[in-house]
Amino acid sequence: MTRLADFIKAYDVRGLVPEQLSPEVVRTIGVAFAEVVAIPDGKDSVVIGHDMRRSSPDLSAAFAEGVTSRGVDAVRIGLCSTDGLYHASGALDVPGAMFTASHNPAAYNGIKLCRSAARPVGQDSGLVEIRDLAQWLLDGGSGLPDPAGGAGRLKSRDTLGDYAGFLRRLVDLRTIRCLRVVVDAGNGMAGLTVPAVLGTAAGLPELPLTVIPLYFDLDGSFPNHEANPLEPANLVDLQVAVRKHDADLGLAFDGDADRCFVIDADGDPVSPSAITGLVAAREIARARAGGDQDVSVVHNVITSVALPEVIREHGATPVRTRVGHSYMKAEMARTGAVFGGEHSAHYYFRDFWFADTGMLAALHVLAALGEQDRPLADLAREFERYVASGEINSSVQGITEAVGAVRGWAQHRGAAIDELDGLTVSHPDGTSPMWWFNVRASNTEPLLRLNVEAADRETMEALRDEILGLIRATPPRTDTYAAHPGEQ
Repeated sequence: MTRLADFIKAYDVRGLVPEQLSPEVVRTIGVAFAEVVAIPDGKDSVVIGHDMRRSSPDLSAAFAEGVTSRGVDAVRIGLCSTDGLYHASGALDVPGAMFTASHNPAAYNGIKLCRSAARPVGQDSGLVEIRDLAQWLLDGGSGLPDPAGGAGRLKSRDTLGDYAGFLRRLVDLRTIRCLRVVVDAGNGMAGLTVPAVLGTAAGLPELPLTVIPLYFDLDGSFPNHEANPLEPANLVDLQVAVRKHDADLGLAFDGDADRCFVIDADGDPVSPSAITGLVAAREIARARAGGDQDVSVVHNVITSVALPEVIREHGATPVRTRVGHSYMKAEMARTGAVFGGEHSAHYYFRDFWFADTGMLAALHVLAALGEQDRPLADLAREFERYVASGEINSSVQGITEAVGAVRGWAQHRGAAIDELDGLTVSHPDGTSPMWWFNVRASNTEPLLRLNVEAADRETMEALRDEILGLIRATPPRTDTYAAHPGEQ
């Protein structure tokens, strides 16, 4: 029996094909999505896109069958990035479903769901209800009455050109200095979207860019490397190419191209916190130029403490929230924030329906670099002020006990404790040097995640090792180091 709770989690649907995600299961999820989201929201259509995985076309077709069976039209836009789906949902003002498993291996697929105008669907905003209704139907529930108006219609629409034009209007690159940029699409959807946005395929004006492509062929088997640019091993080819071609920067996208990671001209990664600060400064300035006086920027609990400093220095208010796109989007909508960023290289924009788009963040980086003469490393240094450990993952048998040991350590030292998302511990007031760390359980895996930041490397490394010793005092199943996180 299929247990949907095994693969419908806090933010999206992610499972093995066909063991968990089969056409029958997905069709039922489509029925539930129409009943829980589209119909109650008064929407007569749903937009559906998919990535390059071999299973994606059939699964998206099954979802469309489920939607139309409830009297709701299904608008299929075919191959697209996740932010391309969000654009379609926003521009058409209808709910949407994107078939992708992002950076997960080829055996997986998934669904990212949204309400109209790209508003999130997560465990607190409809996903639990969708899961429960679909499970009831799969378990032999007595069925639903036929829709009064009959079945919905199946439509097709090409939105790639509209998506590219929309982004290009938000960031004007026509007058920047000439830049050489290497782009690693990882055989994912950036192989479709980058030529459309940075090139002239959509009838857009030519830009002063020389784009050097890596792995632009759409291939859901990921023959070159995993499409997760936040794992250092997956950046090696891009780093080599940036240096080989004497490029100004490199851009790496994940499988569904909603996350973007940046490499400077020396081949060194620029932290997502620094990119968040850089883009935040630009978006704050643009908002103020447009007459906004009360400007805010959202960040999660494990971005660098340099980020709220930067936000305040540019005259805006930092807003701290939990890790995860549903929390980020909800907080941005609540506060009307102009921009938001996460440590995982998700970047959210008010002008993009508060949704995340790696491509728009990339355009801002290109503009910031091309509007002045310094190299990216110098530009990024303004936003990278402290030393961070990166995310360190530990699998332990007793997560509650491990967190309790860390809490006891913090209380003994009189440190400040915050529990907005996991356990954030900061150095006691009046002490020096600055340090803080966060320990939180993964939302998607049986792991404890540790992030440490300090004023200097010596302090960071000593603190990192001491807290890891506490976390791993219980017998571990497996331990993995990750310099940066993937999807949360």
